[in-house]
Amino acid sequence: MKKIVMTGGGTAGHVTPNLALVPYLKDAGYDIYYIGSYNGIEKNLVEDAGIKYYGISSGKLRRYFDWKNFSDPFRVLKGFSEAKKLLKEIKPDVVFSKGGFVSVPVVMAAGRQHIPAIIHESDMTPGLANKLAIPFAKKVCCNFPETVNYLPADKAVHTGSPIRKELFSGDAQKGRDFCKFNATKPIILIMGGSIGSKFINNAVWNSLDTLLEKFQIVHLVGKGNINNDLVNVEGYQQFEFISEQLNDVFAMTNLMISRAGANSISEILALKIPNILIPLSAAASRGDQILNAKSYEKQGFSTVIQEEELTSELLIESVNDVYNRSSEIKEKMATSHLLDANTTILNLIENI
Repeated sequence: MKKIVMTGGGTAGHVTPNLALVPYLKDAGYDIYYIGSYNGIEKNLVEDAGIKYYGISSGKLRRYFDWKNFSDPFRVLKGFSEAKKLLKEIKPDVVFSKGGFVSVPVVMAAGRQHIPAIIHESDMTPGLANKLAIPFAKKVCCNFPETVNYLPADKAVHTGSPIRKELFSGDAQKGRDFCKFNATKPIILIMGGSIGSKFINNAVWNSLDTLLEKFQIVHLVGKGNINNDLVNVEGYQQFEFISEQLNDVFAMTNLMISRAGANSISEILALKIPNILIPLSAAASRGDQILNAKSYEKQGFSTVIQEEELTSELLIESVNDVYNRSSEIKEKMATSHLLDANTTILNLIENI
């Protein structure tokens, strides 16, 4: 049996695309192993998917001063040693990395042992972890065509981002039943990222009375952010997060308000949902979401509101504008030449 080691962690965005590839890899006859951090978010996600999981030491490589910058390099070295040992035991044919700092020692160890490694970069420009790992990789897959310009010419492959197959199997009526909505008013889905967004939540709550005149709203507020004053408001449902029912919720959605993480917007495009993107500000990130959002806005797929400019008035105006242009936006999304990333990456793995 062919063997593959997958790696990536730190956020759900570094795990979800890996899990999207798993059914295709199984169908192709691969025995799948996963190397992540000891107790990162990836551990539960991967183990719940029934994949063999191994934890290694992981340190974060920061661009700013922190006392942990002096100790974390030793954690990375320990992780490299542990990854090297695991790869010798597993003897994989290939390593596939989705990024995150835990992936760096794994890709480096694969390079040192002449095991071909493939990296996937979801954002417009490579993050620090992938920049460190690229010299040890055979190929680097990317989500945006513009990203090719930031990668070594002999390694760059524009593949798009892996999409979970089950996203396309949602049932709109089941989604409405889950949220206690009716079929007479259009529905807005609001997602502020895995931990929620105070900026987005407050703007939505301040706009709620006006928006509910025309729309029903399902709002993923993030862990610990439920607004108890709004629990019984008709036409409004809030959840910390949604897991099993998310496919059905997507199916019933007429318009989305979302952060601009690469995986999220790839799914929005694949499902052809008119949307408003509110990227994480450059003050709180390296600016990758801003670049992602600009690319989608330029192609006509999205309306973008910068976090610093977000007000309830602008949000209401943008929602009405996007909803009125829904057909036009969907037509543009339909001509996006969205790549079948799952098959493309599987073929790349097989060829490597």
